[in-house]
Amino acid sequence: MAGAFTLIEIMMAIAIFALLIAAVYSTWVVILKSAQVGQAAAARVQRERIAIRTLEDSLTCIQSFQASMKYYSFNVTNGQQPGLSFVARVPDIFPRDGKFDSNLRRLTFTVEATGEDSERDLVLRQNPILMDLDTDEQQIPLVLARNVKDFIVECWDTNALDWVDGWDSTNSLPPMVRITLALALDSKGSQFSSAAPVLTITREIAVPSGTLPATAQTGAPIGRGGPGNPGIPGAIGNQPPGGNPNQLRNPNNPNSPNNPGRPNNPNPNFPRNPGGFRNQ
Repeated sequence: MAGAFTLIEIMMAIAIFALLIAAVYSTWVVILKSAQVGQAAAARVQRERIAIRTLEDSLTCIQSFQASMKYYSFNVTNGQQPGLSFVARVPDIFPRDGKFDSNLRRLTFTVEATGEDSERDLVLRQNPILMDLDTDEQQIPLVLARNVKDFIVECWDTNALDWVDGWDSTNSLPPMVRITLALALDSKGSQFSSAAPVLTITREIAVPSGTLPATAQTGAPIGRGGPGNPGIPGAIGNQPPGGNPNQLRNPNNPNSPNNPGRPNNPNPNFPRNPGGFRNQ
């Protein structure tokens, strides 16, 4: 008669099998959690890069006009509620471009608490420079980065030769802007754990544009004065209002046939011009 397993042997076999199942399950759980953490970290890094790239594209398209500074102001705020606001002529591939008729828009980047868990996110709002924010932009801004721990904007001061955390010059743009964006990988509401890993990216962005002076916005030809174009005080080559009385008129101007400074003047009543031109 063949021998059979005893109860103790069966229980030991079941225990060993259970241990193997537990080891496989724990290993599988660790693998799944590692994959989720890796995917979340990769997605956060990619989102951070997209946010920085959006800021770079915006600052390289910035525009400013001295005669309309109330529309083209450059605003920087740091601290508990950091923000950055300016006007730029953005490209057609800019986020939410299809919503607007014009590429010239005011861009406002702020860090705000969004959602029910009070998560601090970097958001972007856009509006045409002559219009206020619409309801959609106010209530549903574009989220560029989530779980933002730090958003620092610094401007290069050519006088101090150093980075400053504000920009008080209302009639000019900073030559360079340094942006630091830090994202926490783990958060509970607005409270960040000190042990949570943080991803930080810093970019120094050169601003290729400058504020266009008010004298360049009138469209007056440089160097021409007179009643038709009184000139612009302070502009290179322009005469004071009223024009220069000694300035030679345009010889092709049909409205000034008796100009004594015009060579070959057909008016016989003018004698020889003391300025050197002989009238016929």
